[in-house]
Order: sequence, then C-alpha cells, then structure tokens
Amino acid sequence: MTSPPTSTPQQSFLHRHLGPSAVEQQQMLQTLNLASMEELLEEAIPATIRLPQDHVAPSLPPSVSEHQALAELGALMGRNRMSRSLIGLGYFGAVMPAVVRRHVLENPAWLTAYTPYQAEIAQGRLEALLNFQTLVCELTGLPVANASLLDEATAAAEAMGLSFAVRKRPQARRFLVDKTIYPQTMGVLQTRAEPLGIQLEVNGPDAFVFDDEVFGVLLQLPDGQGRLWDPTALISAAHACGALVTVAVDPLAQVLMAPVGAFGADVAVGSAQRLGLPLGYGGPHAAFFATREQYKRQVPGRIVGLSVDAEGSSALRLALQTREQHIRRDKATSNICTAQVLLAVLVSFYAVYHGPDGLTAMARRVRRLTRAMAAALAQVGLTPTLPPGFDTIVVETPAAADILERCRVAGFSLRMMEDGKGLGLSLDERSTVEELEQLLTLMAPEHTHLPMAELLEASTGELPVPERHEPWLQQEPFHKHRSETALLRYIQTLAAKDFSLIHGMIPLGSCTMKLNAAAELLPLGWPSVAELHPFAPVEDAQGYGAMIRQLQDWLAALTGFDGVSLQPNAGSQGELAGLLVIRAWQASRGQAHRRVCLIPTSAHGTNPASAVMAGMDVVPVACDPQGNIDLKDLRHKASTHTANLAALMVTYPSTHGVFEVAIREICAIIHDHGGQVYLDGANLNAQLELCRPGDYGADLCHLNLHKSFCIPHGGGGPGVGPIAVAAHLVPFLPSHPLLDCGGEQAIGPVSAAPFGSASILTISWMYLRMMGAAGLRQASTVAILNANYIAHRLEGFYPVLFRGERGRVAHECILDLRPLRSVGVGVEDVAKRLMDYGFHAPTVSWPVAGTMMVEPTESEHKAELDRFCDAMIAVRQEVDAIASGAMDRHNNPLKRAPHTMAALTADSWDRPYSRRQGGLPGNQDPAAKLWPAVARIDNARGDRTLICTCPSVEAYAG
Repeated sequence: MTSPPTSTPQQSFLHRHLGPSAVEQQQMLQTLNLASMEELLEEAIPATIRLPQDHVAPSLPPSVSEHQALAELGALMGRNRMSRSLIGLGYFGAVMPAVVRRHVLENPAWLTAYTPYQAEIAQGRLEALLNFQTLVCELTGLPVANASLLDEATAAAEAMGLSFAVRKRPQARRFLVDKTIYPQTMGVLQTRAEPLGIQLEVNGPDAFVFDDEVFGVLLQLPDGQGRLWDPTALISAAHACGALVTVAVDPLAQVLMAPVGAFGADVAVGSAQRLGLPLGYGGPHAAFFATREQYKRQVPGRIVGLSVDAEGSSALRLALQTREQHIRRDKATSNICTAQVLLAVLVSFYAVYHGPDGLTAMARRVRRLTRAMAAALAQVGLTPTLPPGFDTIVVETPAAADILERCRVAGFSLRMMEDGKGLGLSLDERSTVEELEQLLTLMAPEHTHLPMAELLEASTGELPVPERHEPWLQQEPFHKHRSETALLRYIQTLAAKDFSLIHGMIPLGSCTMKLNAAAELLPLGWPSVAELHPFAPVEDAQGYGAMIRQLQDWLAALTGFDGVSLQPNAGSQGELAGLLVIRAWQASRGQAHRRVCLIPTSAHGTNPASAVMAGMDVVPVACDPQGNIDLKDLRHKASTHTANLAALMVTYPSTHGVFEVAIREICAIIHDHGGQVYLDGANLNAQLELCRPGDYGADLCHLNLHKSFCIPHGGGGPGVGPIAVAAHLVPFLPSHPLLDCGGEQAIGPVSAAPFGSASILTISWMYLRMMGAAGLRQASTVAILNANYIAHRLEGFYPVLFRGERGRVAHECILDLRPLRSVGVGVEDVAKRLMDYGFHAPTVSWPVAGTMMVEPTESEHKAELDRFCDAMIAVRQEVDAIASGAMDRHNNPLKRAPHTMAALTADSWDRPYSRRQGGLPGNQDPAAKLWPAVARIDNARGDRTLICTCPSVEAYAG
C-alpha cells in the first residue's frame, strides 16, 4: 500500500504541533515591529553561536506524517522477539486493569498535568498520590511514605543516603549490604557510595560484623535467590550499634508477610512495577520509600500531606517542601525533582481496583503456584536449591544452558544465575497452571510428574517468615469502588479537580509544557513496546536496540556532541551522571583532586544538590544586574580554585530567560583553568536547530525529554534525562552490570535499567521523526516568538526583568511582581487569582523571589496567549484598584483567591465584590472553567502536623 503525500498542512504534523498559524505568527511579528522570523532570531540569539538558516542536523531524517512514523516505528519494534518473561529480578508480568488503562494512562487529563505545586487545582492527583502513600505505609508497616521515586535501585541508594545523613557518629562510614540484593541495585549503590566516601561491605547477613563504624544495613526480602527469612534478630543487632536498617521489599510478598516495620526496619524501599505496570524494557515504574516518623524531614522526594483551606475544609498539598532541592539546593535531602507521579497514580488505582481482598488472593495464588511448581520440578529431578519462598525458584543443573535455550525458543525467558549453573524463574499474577505445565515439559521433556492441578491443591503451608494477620488497607477508597462503574466515576471525579493542558495553557517557566500528541503516545500500548523485560537477551530486543541507537544519533546531532546515554531516568539523574562522568575524566588524567563545581546563583536547585551527591564542593557564582553570569566573579572564582576546579554548571539559555552573549567566553574561562562545562539542558527547547551546546564550548549537557521532546509530565513524572557528551567523555558514559553498555572506562549505573525508562523513549522518537530538522527549527523559533509576544504585551503592566543585548527574551520571560508589595499583594496572591481567570500560574518566585517566569511554548496559539495577557492585565487593574482605595486592602478578590464553586453558590456572601467578579472574572464560559476544588490552603498547618495517609475507617465512621 502506498502512503498518501504529506505536503499539505492538514497532513503535516508540524502544523498540528504549532499553536499559532502562519497568519498569527505574522501578526505577532508585526506587533513586535519585526519583518520576519529570521529578524527575531538575529535579535534574540547571539550571532557567534547561531546556526545558519539552512543548517540540517546530519543524522536526522526529513519529517514524515503521523501514520508513516507509526508504521516505521511499528516495523522497528516488530523486530523485538516477544516472550513470556519469568526472569524476575524486580520486574514481573503484570496486568493493568482495562478501566485504569483507558481512563488514566490514555487520558490527557492525567498525562498532561504538572507537578501539583498549585495544590488548589491539583486535588485529584494529590488524592490519588495520598492513596499510593497509604498503600505503601500499609504494606510496609511504616508511618511515613513519599509519593514515588524513580526505581528500586535509586530508592535503595536514597535510603543509604538518609542513613548516612542521620548517623550520630561522623566516623561511621560502613554500609553493610546483603550479597543477594539485585545486581542493578548493587551497581547503583556502588555508583552513589564512592563520591560520598561511603564504604560498601557486601556479605551474607550471617557474616555481618557490627561496630561503631557501621551506619546502615541493606537487606532484600525476598532476596535475589527468592529466599525469605526473619531479619528481626539482625535488625536488633544493627540497632544496638546505632545503625539503621533498610529492607528492599517486594510489594506483593508484603501482602502476605508481616510488615517489615514490624520486624524493626527503619526504611523500606521497593518497586511498585508488579502492581499493574508494564515491563516497558525497564520503565517507567514507580518506586516507593517509607520510613519512621523521626526521619520524615530527611525523606527524599515529594510527600503529600493533609491540611485545611481558608474555608475550613480538608485539603491536600505537598508537605515539608523545605527538604527539597528547589528550596534547599545543596543542603537538600536529595536531588530528586521529577519523580514517577503518573506511575504512582496508576498503582494507586490498581490497589483501589483490587482492594485488600483482591491483592491478598493474588499473592496467595502466586505463592501456591510457586510451591506447586517447586514440587513438580523436584519430581522431575530439578530440585530447587532453596525451599520455595514467595515467587522465585532456583534450580541447579548441568543442562542449564540447554534448558534456557529450549525455553527461549518456545517463548519463555528464564534467568541464568550468575554462576552459569543455575536457572531462576519468578512467577507473577499472569502465571497459570497451563503455563507451568508447558514450562515443565520444556524443562524436563523426558520426565513425568503429577498434574499441576493436583500439586496446586496440595500446595499449602505458611511462609518461612511471620505472616500478616491483622486486617490491612481498611481505608474507604480501597473498598468503596468495587464495580467498574464506581471506579470509573471515582477516576473521573478526581480528574475533574485538576488543571491540565486540556483546560488551558500551563505557562510554567523552565518546564516546557508543550503538546503531547496522541500519535506520540500510541506506541506505549503496543506489546512490542510494553512487554519486554529489561534483562531480556540482547537478540530478543533488536527493535529496542535499533530505536535507541537512532534516538542517540539524533540527539547527538541536535546537541553537537559525540555520544549519548539514555540511562538517566530524570533530569536530576542526568545531572548526577554528567558530573560523575566529569569526575571520572578528571581522575583518568591524574586530576582526581578536582572537586570544585562552580554554579551560578540563578541555577536550578537540582544543580547544587546533584553536585553534592557527586562528591563536589559547590562554589556559587554571582549574576550581574542584567541576569547574566558575572564574568568578573566567574574569573575570580575560576582563578581562586584553578588547582581544584572540576566543572561549571550553566543553564542555556539562562534561567533568567536570555541567550547570554558571553557563553563562549564563559566556557573558555573554565577550560583555561582545567575544568569542564556542564550545560543544564532544561531550556533546550529554545535551541533546537538554532544553536548547539557542543559548538559553543560545552563539554556535555543533559536533556529533558519530558520538556523539549514531548514526553508528558504526568503530574510530576515520568521523565528522561539523557546526557550528551563530547568525544573525550564518551568512554565514561554509564555502564550496567547486566547489559554491555557505556564506554570503555564507564562510570557505574545511575538507574536500575540499562536504558532507564526505555518505553517512553518511543514518544521522543516519534516527535523527532514527525518534525524533522526543519520542523524543530520552526518549533524553537515559534517558542521564542510566543515568549517575546507575551513580554511585549505585558511590559507596560509588569516590568520584564531581564532581556538580551538587543532587547529580546529567549523562550521565556520573567515578570517582576515585587512592586505589587506596596499595596500588600504578593506573587502568591496573583498565582491564586489566575486560577479564577482559568489559568495555571507561571513559575512563582524562581529564579528571583517575587517574580513569575512565563514559558508559553510553541504549542499555544495566539488566542490563548492573548487570553493569558488579558488576565494578567486585569489582575494589574485589580491591584491598581486596591492602590486607589476602590478595593479593600485585605478583603479583595486577590487576597480571597481562589474562589470555589461552593463559595459562589453559598447562601451567604461576605465579600465587598460580586460573586461574578470573584469567581468568573473576565469573559469566561462557566461551563468550560476548571473550578478550584478547594480555597487557598494553609501550608504552615499542613507542615506542623504531617498526615500523609488516608484517614482510617474509624475516622470515616465517625
């Protein structure tokens, strides 16, 4: 079948991706007194770095239509050899309920929301995340949980970091690790321990030696061999010497086991993947982290907590944010920013769908099938090396390699044990009697055994550890929505409380909330994308391998670098990986002592947090009044630290929203003093095919595929943060213990899976394939146009804080709201008031306190830009009314914002302005408006008393 032509605008993806039409673009140019897009670029981007208009990234093919790109990717992923994976190692077959897939995973209301910092218009996903935290606390028996981490391996490393941070003896640097933990967890621990001076000691738990130099212990239950054992005595011994104990747990095993908190564990971590999430060749998956009350202020990542709003109603918010990198910077508990919110939401609905009874039945079935399979294997001469624990069986046989290949040919993937003599198989919710009968025949074709059904009937008995006997997960959400009708309505009720791109522009600076096109997302549902195990044989993953290599080549070409690692599964992890690469390169040339990292004071909070985690000493660099890096201060700091300078971290365009003219000089100063230039690629959306970091002096950069390359934010994740590096750094790209990847002198892994959140790489592949180099250039240009249009329209009402040398901003602009303080109005008041006008606020008080940073992206059309500008102008007029005395200084629409439907429809109205002026200002359609679910939330109260789980059933009854 021949493909239709793609020359018309209706068939061109670019014309659907861009918001402004050609006519609207011309209108905006005229407003800016510009003759052409090229004139805009000449004024915004320094000539010294700007690519010629006819430049085309060398390896990027021309654009194709949506259906052509889908067909091409389908053929590529069709090269994967699909099998039923029983490899285990933390990744299991799982079944996402169809109602959850249809109404959450495939629903842009859930996909396109941002991190719930504006909590009044994020109550839906905050409730879903509270359900997730409640599930984790109930499973682990620990009272405080966060709302997801990136994967189990990094969660274990975060637990090690918490244990190290709270140790009472500075000399304590030994961390004892169970030798049977998953290899990927061990690899990440090693990567993270070395920069911090932590000494890992790997041994069997029975050989652990406790003394006052031990600060922590990591166990795994069930362990990597499938063994279950009672760690109570060991935990007591660890506590006796002042060490904290972390246990990496399997969530389904925890359904039957006594909670590890009851054993005395201080921290519990794990992956929630098997609770309904696809394998996805490694991700994305939500990890969990739970701990005791006394460590709540050291918990990494976000915690959802309960508070009240201005009207006395219960309300949810992100709690204890002063722990996090965007506030604490180099003193933060972690560099985590983007987490796995969408995946945590999916897990929460999986738990609501099954409830405690369904999860318990599922866990018991897995255990019984495992015992039956172990008995059957023993009958055919393949006696398991250990009594069956929960879901994993290991057998030793000289025929291991033959059995492995025979099963592979028949469509089953088993695990070859590290010694090459044993085979492992891990069962899951997809396992059936029929499947195990087939597997037995493959493993021992010459033997007979009792029918599996009979063995299953006889497979009773308790776990070899204390079991759970008390009722659990009794909170209302896990019992109320049993029918699909009820669950569907619950999902939609929560979605209706949240602002997402389906409602309007989310103009968050440095966040790039652009279109997440349906065609880009479709492949996520393909089995060839969703159902491949990350440790499947390389020959079974040929499609993934080809797609990954293409994407690496395209990203390298777009950035001007020579090599790319896709392993980091968030921008924060890309930062850490990049800095570790720099450290390794410095060490390779005898410069391991270079540990100083210069970071501008305007940098993203993740930058200093990542530098500290990489074992570097952060030295701040000042910015000048124009928002540029202060070259005098930079030269001084570089010269002062010339013997120990490792790197400079710089964002470009700057976090102040301009293309700094001196970027080449900045890079040269660092290189002259022996350092490397790390470019934070958060703002790459302003550069694609317009300029390239590798051309103007950077040595490496990380990219946010969930910003510039269209992976949806999902309410706070997933994300992908690959690093692109110059030729001299390619040998140091991250490795992995279970797959040959990375360079010849590779640093260790930074993520659990070799290619991180591999399945969502298809989104960025689709975007690049449909855009082509010319489309990317136009997208970046329109992003710059939209930002300059907003800056122009609003500059008479709010000062635009920073501009480039020729008066233009880059793809975002900073509006100075500090003058509003003279009448008692703060930036938070304006943020909440914008909800009444039907908008999500821009980025608030960053990088400058009292300002708003606006990034409209290329996907918003002129009418939406004008609607936002009109709202901001109307807010300024309200401020002027306060100044003139026409409005009360304290009881006005800004101070009382946001206005809920409940307040507007109440019998009484105690405000000196009309209901319409309060809740429906401007020309809004009430039917199209997303009404805030709650009034302004009391943040301080929520932190004073942290409540991070659902109310108990008794509370509901009361």
